[in-house]
Amino acid sequence: MKLMLRVLLIAVVALVIFYGGVFGYVFVNQRALQYSPDGPITALADTELSAAEAVAIASGDGVINGWYQAPQTGKPVILYFKGNSGSFSEEHSRFEQFADAGYGFLAFDYRGFPMSPGEINQTNILQDATSAFDWVSQKGFPVVIWGRSLGSGPSTYVASIREAKALLFEVGFLSALTVANERYPFLPVGLAMADRFEVNEWILDVSEPVLVAHGTGDETIDVSNGERVYALAPNPDALWIVPEAGHSDLWALGLWARADAFFQRAMAAQ
Repeated sequence: MKLMLRVLLIAVVALVIFYGGVFGYVFVNQRALQYSPDGPITALADTELSAAEAVAIASGDGVINGWYQAPQTGKPVILYFKGNSGSFSEEHSRFEQFADAGYGFLAFDYRGFPMSPGEINQTNILQDATSAFDWVSQKGFPVVIWGRSLGSGPSTYVASIREAKALLFEVGFLSALTVANERYPFLPVGLAMADRFEVNEWILDVSEPVLVAHGTGDETIDVSNGERVYALAPNPDALWIVPEAGHSDLWALGLWARADAFFQRAMAAQ
């Protein structure tokens, strides 16, 4: 019996040490696990955006680099907050469609992503997002905000502290902590996570009309995140849930047509 108890005790101690090691690894490497900044840069000259220009915008102690194009008369500028991986420039086909429809746009890389040097953390991302809004709002055009995936965090934050015309929330999260809890249910991530992007709190101060788009097949951010954000929005406009659509499927399934109609509704209501 004593031998069995000793073996059991050794097993429990080993399990505790292993669990502590896993938690310690996640704590130390949390930003490397949370962000995926590496990826190629597409040159503006290699796109069909003939009227766009490269811009550098001061943000905190650094600079964010992006592309800007003014809108046609009567259209707003789409301030686009990118997702978690690579450079915004890889999504140039989106911006080409914005421009073809007469919209202006500003898209950029947060500091630490391919086109903007610096450190990746929540403080810098929110500062970069606010700097981008302040820069583009000085152009004198109405601004609508589009946040995709990770971009749902800074987009909601900016909409809560600045005045835009609309907020589009694409495959976003209730909070980054919510996603982490869903991904690592066996770890007390709430004790360690630094960059939480608390959309669930910021959305309560968003007066702009909100469109939420998500897919039930999203394995990166569960669809319940989008549904819960929409339920919290003070000024909900539309909830578009696409059966079986994954995290990167909505654009090909007609998101732009819905976004265009949403922005037109928002502009007409002003």
